[in-house]
Amino acid sequence: MKVVLFCGGQGMRLREYSENIPKPMVPIGYRPILWNIMRYYAHFGHKDFILCLGHKADMIKNYFVNYDETISNDFVFTCGGKKIEMLNTDIDDWRITFVDTGINSNIGMRLMQVKKYLDGENIFLANYADGLTDLNLDVMIDWFKSNEKATASFMAYQPSQSFHVVNRDDDGTVNSISHIKSSGLYINTGFFILKKSIFDFVEWGDELVNEPFQRLIDKRTLISWEHKGFWASMDTYKDKQKLDEAYSKGNPPWEVWRKNNVSGKKLNAWHKD
Repeated sequence: MKVVLFCGGQGMRLREYSENIPKPMVPIGYRPILWNIMRYYAHFGHKDFILCLGHKADMIKNYFVNYDETISNDFVFTCGGKKIEMLNTDIDDWRITFVDTGINSNIGMRLMQVKKYLDGENIFLANYADGLTDLNLDVMIDWFKSNEKATASFMAYQPSQSFHVVNRDDDGTVNSISHIKSSGLYINTGFFILKKSIFDFVEWGDELVNEPFQRLIDKRTLISWEHKGFWASMDTYKDKQKLDEAYSKGNPPWEVWRKNNVSGKKLNAWHKD
């Protein structure tokens, strides 16, 4: 199953990094967040990637063209470095298609530009390329396939940040106030499963989750999978700091490819402030 990754945005809320490198290349540990997301999909057997490029596309291309396996793999060094024997590899069996989809394109426009690379794919995966999770992807895919009416789905997550949701009238009168975790609100995390028929609902210029998804809602063919485990996005510098902290403690929850990883276990302090 092919994986479309939207890597072209400018990441304005993460300007401490994105002014110099594209947001998907901001590092978490030894590797950029984009690599962590791709490694997640590869763990579940999805290793055919389509990268929708835009802002600083050359940096993403150069990263993979000049990829150094030794950074995150064990190896044997002999002959003064003339011979390196890799004991394991990361991306040897990955297939990556690099597509320039424009600097100012929105998600829907980027998706439309890679349609021709999805020939033969009745179902494909897509991702915003800025979030990490321990979701059991196989379970979500099986659930999606079992729902014959569905055209698209996404992973829904109930945020737990320490702020409150307010319902108010136009004159400012407050009708209710509740902690976001008990508000019943869910967010779209950007982990998508899409049928090829999604293109029947997208017009040029549409933002994917606005007009196309509203058309699916009208047809009652948009569904969402609730995930109660770990998920975190990297939208701000503070988000990156939290991901760095999780990585530095060892066994971060999104590294489901590690044998000692306990999938589904959230960090206790995540999103407390």
